[in-house]
Amino acid sequence: MELVLNEEQKFLRQAAKDFVNARSPLSRVRKLRKTGAFWSREIWKEMAELGWLGLTIDEAHGGTALGHRYLMVVLAELGAKLVPEPIVSTALLGATAIQLGGSFELKQEHLPAMVKGDRVVALAHQERYSRFSLSAIDATADPAGARTWALRGEKIHVQDGGIADYFVVTARAPDGFALFLVPARAKGMSVQPEARLDGRSSALVRLEGVVVTEEARLGGDRGLRLLERVIDVGTAGLVAEMLGSMTAAFGMTLEHLKTRMQFDVPIGSFQVLQHRAARLFIETELARSAVMHVNGMLDEDGDAGAAVSRAVSVAKAKCSDAFMRVAHESVQMHGGIGMTDEHDIGLYLKRARVCEMTFGDSAFHRDRFARLGGF
Repeated sequence: MELVLNEEQKFLRQAAKDFVNARSPLSRVRKLRKTGAFWSREIWKEMAELGWLGLTIDEAHGGTALGHRYLMVVLAELGAKLVPEPIVSTALLGATAIQLGGSFELKQEHLPAMVKGDRVVALAHQERYSRFSLSAIDATADPAGARTWALRGEKIHVQDGGIADYFVVTARAPDGFALFLVPARAKGMSVQPEARLDGRSSALVRLEGVVVTEEARLGGDRGLRLLERVIDVGTAGLVAEMLGSMTAAFGMTLEHLKTRMQFDVPIGSFQVLQHRAARLFIETELARSAVMHVNGMLDEDGDAGAAVSRAVSVAKAKCSDAFMRVAHESVQMHGGIGMTDEHDIGLYLKRARVCEMTFGDSAFHRDRFARLGGF
């Protein structure tokens, strides 16, 4: 597998960079944090018009099906400026769940609306004591009549849950693990918006007898395998965003080393800081290879379950460690100003801490990689 971008992907990268610089600089992240807004529906619609929300969705449902490597390029540029719009939640987590597990009617109803930016979908799977386990859930789905289910339970840390129109909810049904597509305003559904450390949208979701039809069930009785697949795809997108963020933080730090003067010379001339910067460069490039590899695998052989899952764990473990290291070192090499909220470098550290714990930290994924290999 070639770990380089083709000409079309390079063109897309530049277009994404230009868009982000013009429409969502870091100053916008600060403004959203101050106003309590999590995102902009206007910018979301502009992303939809650019075709970004349909890059992994088939043409029959309004997408372009260009693949994960193309979306990876976009996500890296969004990550560079910490753009908060819910592409991972909707274009990857939600879209994958519906594409792989939904009926023809369900796909026709939701996927085109998601591609156009008219619908935001969030995955509600995590519970208070589940940690990173996908199967450790207490939420239930009980028969409520002919081809209907009643959902009860509570979901925490629902990524982009505060702005979602629909939720993909996990529950235990009498016939096994189940996923359901549930409207955010369904009767019995309570959504309590929350803000994460990085200022992005999250939510606490409670379901008190929410009634859904059998048609809203995704994946039938293979719900757990579908969820594993959805999380793998979402993680591949998240690490692309993490790569963009750590690359931008490293670039910001290099610029500081070149321009900050001490003893009448740039501090970047000090050998100890050169060694630290070189280490960050190595970590970033290793992460880049892992990210390109996993997204390439999804495009080339998306059904190779165990192989893709191992590649996902390699990428997430590497990016979690690398992003945290880059963020910490960047703050330290900026000195006293790096510790203040006024400097943008701190925004990357906050984002690194959230990303580290999303979909499993590095220790979890190293252990998962070993288990998938039979150890």
